[in-house]
Formats: sequence, C-alpha cells, structure tokens
Amino acid sequence: MDVMIQKFHEAIIKQKAYNYVLYLTGWDSATEAPHGSFARRAEMLGIISQEAFRLIICPEYQEIVNMLFARIDELDDVTRREIKKAKKALDKIVKIPENEYVGYQKLISLTQVVWEDAKANNDYNSFKTNLAEIIQYNKRFIKYYGIDDLPYNILLDEFEEDMTMKDYDQLFNLLKAELVPFVKEVIAAQKSQEKPFETAFYPKDKQMQFSDKLMNIMAFDRSRGLLKTSVHPFTWNTSPSDVRLTTHILENTVFSSVFSTIHELGHATYEQQIDEKWDNTLLSGGTSSGIHESQSRFYENIIGRSKEFWNTHLADMQAIFPEQLAGVTVDDVIIAINKVQRSFIRTEADELTYSLHVMVRYELEKRIFSEEISVDDLPKIWNELMVEYLGIEPQTDTEGILQDVHWSEGMFGYFPTYALGSAFAAQIYYTMKKELDIEAILSEPTLGKINAWLKTKIHQYGSSKTAKEILKEVTNEDFNPEYYLRYLKEKYTALYLQKEVH
Repeated sequence: MDVMIQKFHEAIIKQKAYNYVLYLTGWDSATEAPHGSFARRAEMLGIISQEAFRLIICPEYQEIVNMLFARIDELDDVTRREIKKAKKALDKIVKIPENEYVGYQKLISLTQVVWEDAKANNDYNSFKTNLAEIIQYNKRFIKYYGIDDLPYNILLDEFEEDMTMKDYDQLFNLLKAELVPFVKEVIAAQKSQEKPFETAFYPKDKQMQFSDKLMNIMAFDRSRGLLKTSVHPFTWNTSPSDVRLTTHILENTVFSSVFSTIHELGHATYEQQIDEKWDNTLLSGGTSSGIHESQSRFYENIIGRSKEFWNTHLADMQAIFPEQLAGVTVDDVIIAINKVQRSFIRTEADELTYSLHVMVRYELEKRIFSEEISVDDLPKIWNELMVEYLGIEPQTDTEGILQDVHWSEGMFGYFPTYALGSAFAAQIYYTMKKELDIEAILSEPTLGKINAWLKTKIHQYGSSKTAKEILKEVTNEDFNPEYYLRYLKEKYTALYLQKEVH
C-alpha cells in the first residue's frame, strides 16, 4: 500500500511539472506575449498538452489510481480525498480521444487572442466560429464521459463540487424574487449627483502606484508574487510560493482598478495562505470556485467598500492623487463606490446589481447545453435578459456578449460561482463579526488580522476539505443564501432608504 501511494505521488509531481509549464505560458499569453506569437505558441502548447495528457492516461498511472480506489477504505482521510479526486478526473479524461484533447487545447490557446480582437473591434461574428467549436468540444466531452446527469450539471460540478442546476436555481430564484425589486427601490431613492473626482483623469502609472499600496494594505507577500495588467483581471498560481495577479486600468474610472486589484488580491491571499504541505498533492489550491470567489468578493465589497476601510486609507490615495481628490471626503467616496446603477459591464457593476449580471450568463449557459439556442442567438438573448433583469439593453456586442473572457477559455459552469461566492462571503462575514472587532482592525495599516482569521478557518486547508465542509465548520450551518440578502438589504437600506430592516 505505501509503495503504491508513493508511486501515486511521484506521478502527481510529474503531472504538476507539465502543468507548471502550461500555466506559466498562459500567464505570459495574458500579460505580455506579442500578438503575432499565438499561432506558434498554440502549436508548441499542443505538443506539451499531448505529453501531459499521456502522463494521465498511461496504463501505470491508471492502474495505481484504480488499485488505491479499490482499497479506499484502508486509506487515511487525506489520501482518501486525493484518490477520490484522482479517480473522478481519470474516469473522465481517459474517455476523451487524444487527438480531441490536444485539438481542444490548441483551440483554447488560439481563441484568447481572437476574443481580444473581437471585443476591441465590436465584432461578434469574428469570434462566434471559435465559440461554436469550443461549445461542440464540450458537448462531445460530456457524451464521452457517459455520466448519467444533465449536461450542464456535469460542467457546474467541475467548478463547484456537488452543486447542480437545482441548487443554483434556488439561489437565483430567490435573487429574482427579492433582489430585482429591491434594486429598483434603491435606484429610485438615490439622489446623489456624480462628482468630478469620479471621472477625472488618473494616469495609469499613478493608478498602478495605488494598486501597489493596496498590496501593502492587504499584506501581500511580494517575495512570492507580483502584479501586472491584462485585458481581463485574473489571478494565476502554481503554489503558495508563486502567486501572480493582474488588474486593468481605465484612466477616467479610477475605482475600476482599485476594486479590480482588491478583488484579485482576495484570490491571491487565499492561494498564498494555503499550507505548502499540499504542494505535491492533488489537494493544493483553493477548494472550489465558490469559496475562491467568496474570498475575493469579501475583500472587494465587504471590506473594500466599507466606510471604515476608507477612513483609514483615503489619505493614502489622496497622497498619490492630490489634485483629483482635493477636498474629497470619506462620505463622498462611500457614495461613489456604492452607487447603484443599471450598467452593462459585469466587472464594473456595483455590489447590489452584480449577481443580476451573473444570472444573465447562467441562463444562457443552461440554454446552450440544453440545446435551446445556438451561437447565432446569443447576442439577441443576452440583450433580452439584460432588459429583463437590469432594465437596460446593450447597444454593442463589446458591452454585451463579448465582454467576458471565460467562454473563450471554455469555462462553462464557472459564472454561477461568482454569485455563489458573494453569498458564501456574506455567510462567513456574519460569523467573523462574532469573533473579530472588524471595525478596529480596519483602522490599522494592514488587514493582517483578517488574513490570519481566514487562514486559520479556510485558507490553510487548500482542497483537503470540500466547500460544503468548510462552510459548515466555519459557520456551523449549511449554505444559507438568506445571509446574502440580509447583508445587501442592511447595507443599502442604511445608505439610501433610511429605514429599519426586518
């Protein structure tokens, strides 16, 4: 048994080495690779992906996993979870023909730049052929798996274990019933006018300077990570010793980069605080997309949009932008960054309407994988759902169907975890409030004490525990989306409606 476990871990380390190369190339692709490099890059990545694929499907590895799975009751809890994860992944990938796996990896590598050009040129037609091919690959893969479940459930499970359309429908139906009318009420009650500092010119280099300051505030370990810019912000990592993030800069919308940076630092903090003992196992990295998003949304919204945070750090920002922020008060900032409005771009959406943007994508993905709509239908139905949920209709594909990178990467099933993560964050927050004096901590120079609490409760475990296990252990409850509605209603009622919340 011990020999088999040792051989299993030797195989995992080798697989991780290949993935390291693939991930590093992906980071380069998104941050600084020259535009003309992508065809050659896709060719080379196809070869590396092929070798990585062969490592997983080789008979020796399959035999080890299957033998250990057959004796799973004899394993310790940690190894048992690892083998379950390995078996689940193996049972899928061995059913995919090698040429299809490699072809899909090449397609994904090429499609990123196709999407970037389509978005820049407001040209959905130049993207939809690649998108249709990506969708067809995923549909074929699902058939190969032979799993007796609805196709979209299989994709949802890739990002959030044991979460199905039934679970997400319950969450989104609650938001439709409660949040959509509440958003209308808040928007109707807002009276504040946009102030000049909100749309003033903030040079890119100065914005990056403040993002650098935010890294200090969030106690990010620079010896194990770095920050760059990209078209779409993201966090990349291979272990706690190498965690990288990007932000994006809009020179007339300074708070876009501020919250982009804080959001990605939430992801990065999670990854940096995972115990390194998981590095050479299948239990490294965050446990699920929903828990990951809970960390980024917690830091971005619950902390970063709070009055206590800006009481401490507005002066830091004013030191970098003395002209643009001259005479600006904390109350001015709080109203500006918590303004509720019907907007087109998800990543720029306010906290209250954000999950309505996610619902649009969730509904589309459900229909794509139930064969209800084609890629030709997507822009029109996208716009219809935006009208239904947010009351506005995009005028261009760039501000509509083309705005997100995820589909170009084949990440169907990921979007719902953004809303799920926001709901997880609220539930975790109400527990944290019982154990920490959050207001006092936010008066300090860094968020180190909050980081430490999250490391103890969540981060250190990596993927050794499931999302459901972590949430239950932290909050003593199963998932309860009512906390999310409570948080939003308490906050925005206090800001704009001036009445008690029951």
